[in-house]
Amino acid sequence: MGPLGRETWAQRLGTFRASPSAFMAGPEGEDLGRDLLSDLRSEKLSEPMKVALLALSLEYPAQLWPDAAAAEAAATSLLDTLVLLPPRPSALRRPLLLAATSALAAGGALSPASGASGRLLPLLLGLASGRDLGRSFGPASEQRPLQATAWECLRELESCRPGLLGGCLGLLRALLGREGPAQPLSLLLALALRNALVIQARAGAGLQGLLTAGESSMEGGPWNWTLAEEGEVHLQPQAPSWPAAEEDECGLAALELSPEEARELRATVAQLLDASYLLTPVAQAQLLWLLGWALRGLRGQPPVLFKPQLVRLLGTAQLTLLHAMLSLKAAFGEALFTAQDEALLLRRLTLAAQHPALPLPTHLFYLHCLLNFPENWPLGPTGEEAAPLLLGSQLCRGLLPSLLHEPMALLARLHLLCLLCVEDEEKEGKGQDRSPRHYLEELLAGLRQRAALDGGPRALATLCFQASYLVAHCLAGQPVVLTPLTQGLAQLYRTRPALAPHFVDLLDHVGPELQEPLRVALRQEVVSRPGREEALRWHLQMLARVADGDAQSATLSFLRAAAAHCTDWGLQQALLRVCRALLRAGVGGGLADLLQELARQLEDPDGQDHARLYYILLAHLAGPKLGVTLGPSLAAPALASSLVAENQGFAAALMVQEAPAPIRLSVGPRRAEGAVPVLRLQVEVLEPVYSLELRFRVEGQLYAPLGAVHVPCLCPGRPTRPLLLPLRPRRPAPARLAVRALYSTASGLTCHAHLPPLLVTFADLFLPFPQPPEGAQLDFFEELWDSCLPKGAESRLWCPLGPEGLEALVSRHLEPFVVVAQPPVSYLVAIRLPPDSRLLLRLEAAQADGVPVALRTDAWAALPLAGDYLRGLSAAA
Repeated sequence: MGPLGRETWAQRLGTFRASPSAFMAGPEGEDLGRDLLSDLRSEKLSEPMKVALLALSLEYPAQLWPDAAAAEAAATSLLDTLVLLPPRPSALRRPLLLAATSALAAGGALSPASGASGRLLPLLLGLASGRDLGRSFGPASEQRPLQATAWECLRELESCRPGLLGGCLGLLRALLGREGPAQPLSLLLALALRNALVIQARAGAGLQGLLTAGESSMEGGPWNWTLAEEGEVHLQPQAPSWPAAEEDECGLAALELSPEEARELRATVAQLLDASYLLTPVAQAQLLWLLGWALRGLRGQPPVLFKPQLVRLLGTAQLTLLHAMLSLKAAFGEALFTAQDEALLLRRLTLAAQHPALPLPTHLFYLHCLLNFPENWPLGPTGEEAAPLLLGSQLCRGLLPSLLHEPMALLARLHLLCLLCVEDEEKEGKGQDRSPRHYLEELLAGLRQRAALDGGPRALATLCFQASYLVAHCLAGQPVVLTPLTQGLAQLYRTRPALAPHFVDLLDHVGPELQEPLRVALRQEVVSRPGREEALRWHLQMLARVADGDAQSATLSFLRAAAAHCTDWGLQQALLRVCRALLRAGVGGGLADLLQELARQLEDPDGQDHARLYYILLAHLAGPKLGVTLGPSLAAPALASSLVAENQGFAAALMVQEAPAPIRLSVGPRRAEGAVPVLRLQVEVLEPVYSLELRFRVEGQLYAPLGAVHVPCLCPGRPTRPLLLPLRPRRPAPARLAVRALYSTASGLTCHAHLPPLLVTFADLFLPFPQPPEGAQLDFFEELWDSCLPKGAESRLWCPLGPEGLEALVSRHLEPFVVVAQPPVSYLVAIRLPPDSRLLLRLEAAQADGVPVALRTDAWAALPLAGDYLRGLSAAA
């Protein structure tokens, strides 16, 4: 197959990007990677089109090269294509380097045994160091972009295989001194330095002259994989977070550096930091994180190297740099930040968060920094939430939440207010006016007031419950806050019972400090105020969550009164769910009377059966066994009770079980009639089968979804009518139907089974045309014949005949479709192919051994299928 054209590639790329997984699972997915690599060398495709192909390989390397062998072959082909490029300027060199790197990294083929790795690594290092690699790598104008690309590729490979560039630290350091503060090179050196320190620390070895090894150590000889093989263990990901202290003690703290190595390490770090201000803010943040991580656990490496950067960063307006500075503060604490620095930084964060023109994400970032501010000397146990000591209520007066704020900003400010309430508890005891706690109560009251609006937006109710959960989480140990919160929520439910789902969700997530008093208050609200019919379903939903063994008399009285209004199935089921909750809580005699009343009173048979079942369980099982029986799993405990075992068997009987199929299904003789093709299915059973449902699924997308076929009862030995399965093909083609049976057995079990697939042949789709008027058959056929071209296709073939001749063959297979017949030598046949195609046959001038057949169709894809069908007729004859 030759190279594909630009339009074909554009169509394939569009289809692939629409759904990569579906495309790779289709017929063209297997050849996509091979065609891409092949057409990169084609002279017919333009460079922009080849760049688009390489962009695809950069975005989806795991889909194109799913295993190491495929990735190795792809990288080798890409490197060969790179070498074969002419020496003139080309836009393909950099994408080819990136594509080869991505293939090796994503496919897991980067290893000492990889030939492509052995070719790519020296090439990248040569480009990065500025060595002359010959005219094959383009003119001098391309060398600088190629060098920057090589740095990026090496950084990607070092990220995927830590320690890969450990032997190149001296070379990279020399390049940094020679090239200046190049951003990719600075990040590459910082990453390689950090990985080498971690690997050597875990191996219990020093740097062993890695920082002083020059370029001569990398020339000639194989690549040094020693550190990369030792660094197979998982390293800290490149994210602005720090390892735990215990990791440091057994990690970098174990690294012993000689005085010369310590001096070279400090010089390297200082060299990187001194020129860091020339990098972009994001690159500076990553560089500071990498270097801070490398120095944090090392003995004898003071963080004073970061002090000049700290002076510069304290006034930065870049969020990435501010985050990097806070990361350094979390790492080094008072060793790097004085109390004055901490106060200045905290005040700056507070004032910046109050700026009225801040976008919402930036505002949330500043609030997050305040909520998680790393203090030099935090009070309380590690991990406990608390406001910074220097952050008082006066400083945060402008950060108090308001009902006018955006929901996310309001919740973040509310979180800060809760922390201030904890800090100001003593001041409140001394009678301070307008304390944070009073402000918090007013805010929550305002949120509840908005949530209580009948028909109000759902977002207002959601915000109210989010705020309530946050307060309960932060102030769980303060009853002075939780008591009015409980009362306010109970009042909210009284006003708007439709919020019952929100209350249930809140009860499921809060701690016992709020859960128990709120549950009692809500139960009292429900049972003391029987709601009208529109509120009854919310009361029942709430009572199913809060009902317990307390206040049994009031709860049962409410249920008796509610039963008269439970006229539909949904309300009856909600009422029975409350009864189930009372059963699990151990409620006794009064509930038994109620269940008997429900079994007689409820109109729905399902509700009556449930009430009888609950009454039987209550009458025969003790409290603990009853709770287990009604629990989430009926099969977990093995209890000494025959009724429980029977109940477990009953639950198993209700489950659909997989079983060998006692059903045989086959395709019967077809009848060419009707508007759509219909399969006539013959079914036989080996044992009685009830409520049979046959479900069909077409493999592929050739047919529209098929409906199920239902049979009430089948018994072995009894004749059955054929089952009719209408087909809805999207194009005339044979198909394979997967069949699944769902049925009930004589023992009452519900089973499912997979049956052998059914084949839909090309002939099963044949339908006749309406009968033309008498005498107009020939004109009708000729009109159909002429209408097939030029849009359709035409073909001719020789159809061998058996000893019975043409007349017998047509009579057996094609008689319903014959339009004009001149037996025994000539027949004109018109076949309708769903959904809207046609197949026309001219069988004329028959001879003793065969007949020439002319075919025309307006669906060119059906032509080979028609040829195979006609040849099959002669073979069958």
